[in-house]
Amino acid sequence: MILLEVFLSACFCLHAQAQTSLYVCISDSVHVVGIDKDMDGGQGSLKNPFHSIQAALRAAGSRKGAVTIYLRKGVYYLDSTLVIKSEEASFESLKIQNYQDEKVVISAGRALKLNWQPFENGIYQAKLPLQLHFETLFINDEKQVLARCPNYNPAVRILQGTSADATAKEKISSWKHPAGGYLHGLQAYEWGSLHYKIIGSNPDGTLRLVGGWQNNRPSSLHKDYRYVENIFEELDTAKEWFLDKKDNTLYYKPPKGLDLQTAKVVVSHLRNSLEIRGSSSRPVPAVHIQGIHFTNNERTFMETKEPLLRSDWRLYRGGAVLLDGTADCSVEDCDFHDLGGNAIMVSGFNKGTLIRGCHIYRVGASAICFVGKREAVRSPLDNYAARISYDQLDKTPGPLTNDYPDSCTADNNLIDSIGLIEKQVAGIEIDIAAGIHITHNTIYQVPRAGINIGDGCFGGHEIAYNEVFRTVLETGDHGAFNSWGRDRFWNASRAYMDSLVALHPELRLLDAQEKNIIHNNLFSCNHGWDIDLDDGSSNYEIFNNLCLAGGIKFREGFYRSAYNNIMINNSFHPHVWFKNSHDSFRHNIVMQPYKPIRVTDWGDRVDDNWFLTEAALQAARTNGTDAHSLQGNPMFTNPDKGDYNTGNQALTRKAGFKNFRMDQFGVELPRLKKLAAKPDYPVLNVWDDQPHVEVGVGTVKKNKISKEFRGATLKSVEGLGDRSAYGLPDESGVIVLSVRGESPFAKAGLLQGDVIRSFEGTRVKGLAQLLQLIRPLIGSGKSVSVGTIRSQQSMELKIRL
Repeated sequence: MILLEVFLSACFCLHAQAQTSLYVCISDSVHVVGIDKDMDGGQGSLKNPFHSIQAALRAAGSRKGAVTIYLRKGVYYLDSTLVIKSEEASFESLKIQNYQDEKVVISAGRALKLNWQPFENGIYQAKLPLQLHFETLFINDEKQVLARCPNYNPAVRILQGTSADATAKEKISSWKHPAGGYLHGLQAYEWGSLHYKIIGSNPDGTLRLVGGWQNNRPSSLHKDYRYVENIFEELDTAKEWFLDKKDNTLYYKPPKGLDLQTAKVVVSHLRNSLEIRGSSSRPVPAVHIQGIHFTNNERTFMETKEPLLRSDWRLYRGGAVLLDGTADCSVEDCDFHDLGGNAIMVSGFNKGTLIRGCHIYRVGASAICFVGKREAVRSPLDNYAARISYDQLDKTPGPLTNDYPDSCTADNNLIDSIGLIEKQVAGIEIDIAAGIHITHNTIYQVPRAGINIGDGCFGGHEIAYNEVFRTVLETGDHGAFNSWGRDRFWNASRAYMDSLVALHPELRLLDAQEKNIIHNNLFSCNHGWDIDLDDGSSNYEIFNNLCLAGGIKFREGFYRSAYNNIMINNSFHPHVWFKNSHDSFRHNIVMQPYKPIRVTDWGDRVDDNWFLTEAALQAARTNGTDAHSLQGNPMFTNPDKGDYNTGNQALTRKAGFKNFRMDQFGVELPRLKKLAAKPDYPVLNVWDDQPHVEVGVGTVKKNKISKEFRGATLKSVEGLGDRSAYGLPDESGVIVLSVRGESPFAKAGLLQGDVIRSFEGTRVKGLAQLLQLIRPLIGSGKSVSVGTIRSQQSMELKIRL
């Protein structure tokens, strides 16, 4: 009997040890700057809870077995970032969640109690209780506008208000102390944003700046799309504010009707709220975050510095929640909003991470990032133009280390209104990762891609049942889904690549080992392509996708197949394909003629497709493709409601198209589904029966004229397709289609595929202008300067006329 009692007692102790519940309760007044607070006390029980999350984490770290930390309702203002380290964790699993559906907010900000006094011109001022530095102000939980020029206007598409005059010398001369301000704008090619801190002014009246490193394709700032903020003299409209750091005084112009003395004031403080840090050899196990709101994180755009191999991205490797070195961790049913940077960063080694049921909105940068580390890649290169010679290339397939996310999932998340500050962002970003599953997410209102894959490392991703629309709203030359390859052997020079791959086809899948599968998604892009496989993207299978606006683009790459997709009001965009690409395009519905640019080899098979008009079908056959393709009315079931299944039996029987469900896109969880917007279904645009010509995305043009001139064949740049294929900052210039050896163009070094952008310093908009500039000088013997772009690099040449 005694032995039985001892045994039962031991079992009870083991059970108690294996299942631990800790409780935290804090009042809203705690952490309000200027109010006394008691952070000590509490034992972690429901009746006598801890008073801080930090205290609960310290207690949880020493426990064995499964531990749950329950957070009672309230706003938890963090003095410092919460950190869970593998070397401090003895638990088998740790769950941090709200208690019984109570609303729990973890704020990376500080709440302030201020005494506001009138200043001038409707502006109020308040002394801060401590010496604080912050860049985001919230009044009654609404983000306010840091004083800027031009003023913030949500109706303006790009950066919500820009002006070339924002940095005019006359404007700069009106600022007494510009140091500490910021200059923001789009990169010249509109591939993202650049951000600079103002450190003073120069004797000539221009600004002294540091920064501009946020994009991995270096270029100047766009001359028009720019604005300046954090300048006191620009505080001139309601909801604008400015912090005088020297005087420790906050200035704010409230809207009419706001009682400042009773208003809730919160300012940003921390960049990261929660970090879970381990390593591949000792990962943090099974930490589960559930039912929590994360908000008020500080802006991070000046820390966006790390190049992601040769993608267009640079990255701040942090977020409101950071996972780095974890196994089987999850973030579920959480809200992330009003953040200055990324929401969730899954960095380096992470195995089996799950992000599910989260609503991520009003975010300064990206929503969810799965990003491995450079150490995991063989022969890594950081710069777009960099290359490694064949004899120096590491030719071992696959990764070098396991410092990358593997077998992770983002499922049933609602992501909207992101990239409010930084523009080279994505709803979901994948870079140096393997086997990432992106399913049933709804993503919209984003400045660039909804979903982006930054390289070919290491494939095996599945992108399925997502609804991605209102994308590429503020930038250009991109896709609702976008990818790059630029793998270790890749080079921007087409001639180099043709010679290399012809001799060494085994290089093609050194990094892109596993096939990426994109299926059963709805995509819609506002200024680009619905699916954009850009530079070197290889090893993709794409099927059962509904593309509502921009069609499908394949730039050069290998082993891509697209079948059973629908391209509403658009078509297929093959650009500069390699020989023996082994690409195929079959059983698709296209509504416009193909839009090829510099394609002479059409892969393994482009055939068995369905065209809306006979003209589009015949145009395809002039390329030597689509011998068995058909034409006719697809007879969509209910396109006004988003049902593009076909009732045309010839299409399904003879062309081999198979209907797929149109009611499975996007989030399925009831909480998020009722919040999600729906895409706009376009009016069907019937293509007129014109002869086939290359056209830009979303543009219908009757002719594209090329002209023989002085031994060269030239034509104007027209449309987004030309802009993307030739890597141009805009749709101006003259393309050299061919050039003969005796031509003065050839003697000057111009090559097929070059784009003439300037003549004697004058910007060339098109062919007619170029000829107008050249003809008066023919026979003069004069050498003239011609600015060109070749393989996306600028160069100057001299032509003797």
